[in-house]
Amino acid sequence: MVRNLKFLAILAAMALAILACSLTSSDTPPTGNESGSSVSNDPASNVLFQDDFSDPTSGWDQINEVEGITDYSNGVYRILVNTDNTDVWANPGLSFSDTVTQVEATKVGGPDDNDLGLICRYQDESNFYFFIISSDGFYGIAKVLNGEQELVGLENMEYSEAINQGNATNRLQAECVGQTLTLYVNDQQVFQTTDAQFSGGDVGLIAGTFDVAGTDVHFDNFVVSQP
Repeated sequence: MVRNLKFLAILAAMALAILACSLTSSDTPPTGNESGSSVSNDPASNVLFQDDFSDPTSGWDQINEVEGITDYSNGVYRILVNTDNTDVWANPGLSFSDTVTQVEATKVGGPDDNDLGLICRYQDESNFYFFIISSDGFYGIAKVLNGEQELVGLENMEYSEAINQGNATNRLQAECVGQTLTLYVNDQQVFQTTDAQFSGGDVGLIAGTFDVAGTDVHFDNFVVSQP
């Protein structure tokens, strides 16, 4: 089973209005002094950044428009996409090179034909990697390069039994280590590929729609670690 990846509707005018402006809320990265989030300066710890989204001032985007929402919501981070064939994302405003990023993602509304996941090496809204699954069981690793979206190492998104379908929680892990990109779902490696386009940048969260709008995803326990 395969599924085609959509084109990036996000890079139209709506992108400038509500989507993926990594420093919209603040041009200053989190300092680690806020409750709920922290940046580790301990050389003995491999945790670089973590956020349980209990503090709505920890640095993520807070945008609420008709087209979609990226905001804190009762101890989680919510991305709601009210437009079809659109991806919406958010970033904490940080910069790393090699990372292992984890999150718990729960689909709470909208179609199962969706996408949701993690971002690494985010340069700007036109250049980054993203690691996604869908609530009907598909996965992929992709990049946005100069505003054009393409899968990396796959022709289409592919199916995996590791993905919990429907209104369910999935533990996602995206590894960006050197040129190797690896996606884990619920502690199972589902795909690994290589790409040398980006070597560093921000991390983030992403969710999107295909033909039907309404994707609503809650993210929690976001952790970025050094490999």
